[in-house]
Amino acid sequence: MKKILLLLSLIFAFYTPSQVVWASNSSTKADEIKITVNINTASAEELSTLLNGVGLTKAKAIVMYRQANGPFKSKDDLTKVKGIGKSTVKKNEERILL
Repeated sequence: MKKILLLLSLIFAFYTPSQVVWASNSSTKADEIKITVNINTASAEELSTLLNGVGLTKAKAIVMYRQANGPFKSKDDLTKVKGIGKSTVKKNEERILL
């Protein structure tokens, strides 16, 4: 019985701290990653990959609007593109660069 308790306490002593350290390191790295995209220079493929709720069709519309009207002056200018609403801009607000 003493051997079993000793074995369990050794396993617990070595197993638990390594798991806690591993978990805290991985969440720190994930928090540091920020995805951004410049809507005035990005390709349609980049826009569709990096913006939430924007597929390739909407991304192509963004590029076409930009080519026809010049660079976007504000993030809210994206709402002038057909298919892009305020909610799409809001959920991508931190990702959008000008």
